[in-house]
Order: sequence, then C-alpha cells, then structure tokens
Amino acid sequence: MDPKSIFSIQNDGDFKTAAISVFRYQYENNPVYRQFCDLMGIHLRKVKGIDQIPFLPIEFFKSRRVVCDTDRTDIVFSSSGTTSGQTSKHFVKDLSLYEKSFRESFRGFYGESQEYCILALLPSYLERGGSSLVYMVNDLIESSGHPDSGFYLHNLPDLAGKLRLLEAKNTPTILIGVSYALLDLAEAHPMKLRNTIVMETGGMKGRRKELIREDLHKRLCEGFGLGSIHSEYGMTELLSQAYSDGKGVFQTPPWMKILIRSTEDPLSLQPTGRSGGINIIDLANLYSCSFIATQDLGRLSPGGGFEVLGRFDNADIRGCNLMVT
Repeated sequence: MDPKSIFSIQNDGDFKTAAISVFRYQYENNPVYRQFCDLMGIHLRKVKGIDQIPFLPIEFFKSRRVVCDTDRTDIVFSSSGTTSGQTSKHFVKDLSLYEKSFRESFRGFYGESQEYCILALLPSYLERGGSSLVYMVNDLIESSGHPDSGFYLHNLPDLAGKLRLLEAKNTPTILIGVSYALLDLAEAHPMKLRNTIVMETGGMKGRRKELIREDLHKRLCEGFGLGSIHSEYGMTELLSQAYSDGKGVFQTPPWMKILIRSTEDPLSLQPTGRSGGINIIDLANLYSCSFIATQDLGRLSPGGGFEVLGRFDNADIRGCNLMVT
C-alpha cells in the first residue's frame, strides 16, 4: 500500500478504492484487527464495499497494541485517561504520515500556517506527556514562524494581553483551546475579537460542568464578541482531524469519512439525519487501524458533514465487545 495514494484522493471512487486496499492490508498485517474480523465472521473475500468493512471498537486501544506488524515505532501517543485509570495508546510507526495528514488538513481548511499567529491554551494536555494534539499544535506554531505564536498554561492575563495586542495590529490569529480554559479566559477577560479565530477542541476535563455545544459556543461568542466558534474533532487513536467553522457541523479531509451506526445493531448503518454511533474511516492511520467505532454519538448532516451529539456508555454498545478486556 503506497501512502502517497491516500493523500491524492479526489473523489468517492478514489476513496472507496483506497479504503478497500487499506482494509486488505490491515487485515493481513494487524493481528488484533484480523482477529476481530475473524470473530465477526468477516473475511477478505466477503468485503467488496465500505459498508461491509468491520469497525474496531475504540476501547481496544486501551488493552491491545493495535498496530501492523513492525519492528519500528516512531512515537506512542496516549490519551488523558478515564475514571478507571485506563489510557489509550496509539503506536505510530511512521510519524511522517501524521505530520502529512494534519498539515494538509489544516492547509485545506485554513490555508498556510504562516498566514497566522497561532496561540494555544491547552493546560490539560501540556500537563501530561504523549498528547497527539500538543504535537500537532506545536508543529503548527513552529511552522507559523510568527514571533508571538506559542503555548499558554494558566497565565490568562498574559494571553489576554497578547490577544489585545494582536488585535490592535490587525494580525490574523488562531486561538486553539480546550473548552474549560477558553471559558475561563472569556469570563475573566472579555474582549471583542475581530481578527481572531477561536477554535475549541472540546472537553471540560472535570474542571467545569459539562455543557452542550450550543451553550458552550454561546458563552464563548458573548465573551469574545464573535459570531461563531470553530471546533476541531480528533482523538488519540486517529491521525486525522475534522474541523467546523461554526454551528457544530464538521467537515473531513478527503482521506477521512464518517459513517453512523445504529446503537441497536452496530453492523447496521444509519441514513443521513438519523443519530447513532460515530464510525470513522481514517486512511492516514495506515499502520494502525483505519476503521474505528468510537463512543461518540452523531449524525450526518443533510448538507454534508456531520455533527457530534455527545457520548454513550459501554452499556449502550451492543455487539462490539468480542475481544475487549
């Protein structure tokens, strides 16, 4: 499988061809995924279309080494953990695939990083190691080349001062932040931003009460004087991200696709407009698993893209625990 073909996808036909090729490669080379497919009674000869590809439950990344046979691992990304203390680990064989994916995706949605000053308010992620989000944002900060680009931890007054200074200079800016920290900033230092894109990456991380997206974005819009809040949708187990420029409708890069599964029958897919579990095809995740059943609830939007509606508990996932420990 040539990784270059993944990033040259132009249409649905290209995507389907690449997806089937990636499935075959991962079935033959990823022991965990192959065992899962075999237990599901699905083999290579039976898979002719995307809707027939099995999606690996994301929980496997907490207990298994989900990676194609290889002696090489460039980096291991880890999640922030859960109440049970389990963390997901993503063994990345080829870091250049991740870099290619997030750089091309960012460029496709926002243009060149050099066009912006990029500020990051990601305290929960900076306080631990192994964050794929921090790796991505750090790369974007460095590639922006702007002298004021950088990370902020808890020094909200400094960040507020920097934003006001950049606004006074009419500097195009992107502020990427975890939800609770952005709320803290908006409440402690309200301001009117005209040249700044505020992008939330989700998550209260136990620091504040969870809010539905509409309430979160409303508060942030009021605090920053903006008409819309952008969002980034990604996770430790993936190598690609989706972006929303407002109203919570996410768009994916050409090598990423969202399918919605029924919560009653995980092998059945939902039509546009019907809610269910989010299945993700991330072809950039070539040497791990590109077909992942997440614990997020969502729906496909009639005009294209998808929405994230929340999460559901393991008790609500049926038929996806053949190998989960």
